[in-house]
Amino acid sequence: MKLRAPCVPLITVDPYFSVWSKYDRLTDGDTVHWTGKPQPITGIVYVDGDPYTFMGKFGGVWPMEQTGLEITACSTLYTFAGAGITLRAEFTSPLLTDDLDIASRPVSYLRLTAASADGASHEIRFVIDMDDSICLNEKYQYPTVFSLLNEPGITGGSLGASEQHVLNRSGDDLRIDWGYAYLATNAPGASVKTVERFRNGVAEHDKLRLDIPGCDALVAFAYDDIRSIQYFGENLTSYWNRNGKTIQTAIREAFADYEELKARCDRLGENLRAKCENEQYYELVTLAYRQAVAAHKIAVDLNGEVLFISKECFSNGCAATVDVTYPSIPLFLLYNPELVHGMLRPVFRFADSDGWRFDFSPHDAGQYPLVNGQVYGENTSEENQMPVEECGNMLITVTAAALAAKRTDFAMQHWQDLEKWTGYLIKYGLDPKNQLCTDDFAGHLAHNCNLGLKAIMGIAAFGVLNRLTGKPEAAEKYTAMARDMAAQWIEKAKDDENVYRLAFDRPGTWSMKYNAVWDRIFGTEIFPADAFDAEIENHIANHMNPYGLPLDNRSTYTKSDWLMWTAAMAKDEAQFNALVDSLWRAYHESDSRVPLTDWYFTDTALQRGFQNRTVQGGLFIRLLMDSGVCRA
Repeated sequence: MKLRAPCVPLITVDPYFSVWSKYDRLTDGDTVHWTGKPQPITGIVYVDGDPYTFMGKFGGVWPMEQTGLEITACSTLYTFAGAGITLRAEFTSPLLTDDLDIASRPVSYLRLTAASADGASHEIRFVIDMDDSICLNEKYQYPTVFSLLNEPGITGGSLGASEQHVLNRSGDDLRIDWGYAYLATNAPGASVKTVERFRNGVAEHDKLRLDIPGCDALVAFAYDDIRSIQYFGENLTSYWNRNGKTIQTAIREAFADYEELKARCDRLGENLRAKCENEQYYELVTLAYRQAVAAHKIAVDLNGEVLFISKECFSNGCAATVDVTYPSIPLFLLYNPELVHGMLRPVFRFADSDGWRFDFSPHDAGQYPLVNGQVYGENTSEENQMPVEECGNMLITVTAAALAAKRTDFAMQHWQDLEKWTGYLIKYGLDPKNQLCTDDFAGHLAHNCNLGLKAIMGIAAFGVLNRLTGKPEAAEKYTAMARDMAAQWIEKAKDDENVYRLAFDRPGTWSMKYNAVWDRIFGTEIFPADAFDAEIENHIANHMNPYGLPLDNRSTYTKSDWLMWTAAMAKDEAQFNALVDSLWRAYHESDSRVPLTDWYFTDTALQRGFQNRTVQGGLFIRLLMDSGVCRA
């Protein structure tokens, strides 16, 4: 990979079990949680008795020379050289979305392989230290307790807080402080112990240490969160242990499965590469894959149905956010549309409850990990809601999932809501009143052209759903209505030479019209085929900055998902490549060393806000379009 990742994924399981390196070299500093808080995992290789670090820093120990870094969809491979050996350290999180037992299993791997580089024989030993901060919100929050892992052929142990308060709170810049973190290996002759610290004269566990002799070792990092999601008052398990499986069994099975799973992960990466003609686009979607999947938690409700709960990372911590789901779905429509249903179930459940009193869709279903009902806008008035935005998002998303899954039962279960929300868009959507859209950081805006465009595509999507469910007359009615609204939209939004305004009443303004991409994906032809060609050409010629196309004329910042959706609508590959290359360059050169931010300045490449968000699944939009799986 030529892209210098702003932050490198190491362990990516879910929003709480997520460890990264924000350095070009793995030995330049401590590993961190995606929030940036230290969660140090240190690796030392002893060569003929002399220690060298290959991960993190360890006082007085020289680092190995890093010779390479390669990132694929599910793996991160570092290579090192020194002291007469070469060393491979490969992290793998098998986020295989077509296999939810595996994708939800909270076990991530590190494979270590040392070989002689000078022809001589060398004695090799690895030491892995895992700091107890991995199971605490803040270091020293609680003392931690240690337990041995009693599994035949496996050496390991766990650390967990001495006080366990499961699902005790929700929020954004938080780490888990309940459950137990595990470190284990199946290497012969290994040993495990804790390293102690002394505070106030009392010995406490500081870290868990594996000592592994030999030149080849497979290490597992695992986390048992006991209960994963609170769902309308019920504390739920994850998908992997829905039938009572223990973490000990999961770790044992993970060691047994490694070779097969690694091969499957490699094939996923190879298939992704084969589908991307643009190498920079391939590198972007590769880096986005693990982040987008692991910013969710896979659980099951009391009916046994899949829940795929997103966390709105470094935004406000909302869970099951509709306008975070909407940009993320291209990845999941391609790989497993049932996960899209899993994103939507909490929203429909809340919308159908007594807690929701509006005739439009909710914004969210809680704050992670407590999914008990909307928290955004405090649910008290319409002023801080996103009525047109979320109705359009829900209609488009349900339709896309029905097409990708080739089944309409999910849509039929929620038909009353979908019909009601379509009616709302017909009444209020073409020229929206002053309200928020998904780009709420830009504030309220009346007569938002892009929001009106979303309403039109929401109505068109409901037309598609009617056709799929055997209602041709209704399908034609909604499709014709959407086409009529589209013609009105073009006249109202046109500014000059087929360039459209940010708002209907603001001449001389402009914005990316990313919502129109669904007309191309669905093949609904609501707008003329060339309706946005001149606008995109004008954007590239006149509004581009070194690191991308701004969201609109109000600021130099952009959103990576909307930039890529605009690129997917480009009429030729040169335009697509120009937009892709600008995003690639932004991440490659940015001084903001965080998991991919989707909100950054196009003149400096610096992060404006947001990181590690699921919306990077939206970078897969061109692959979704090319696949035809959502063609109506």
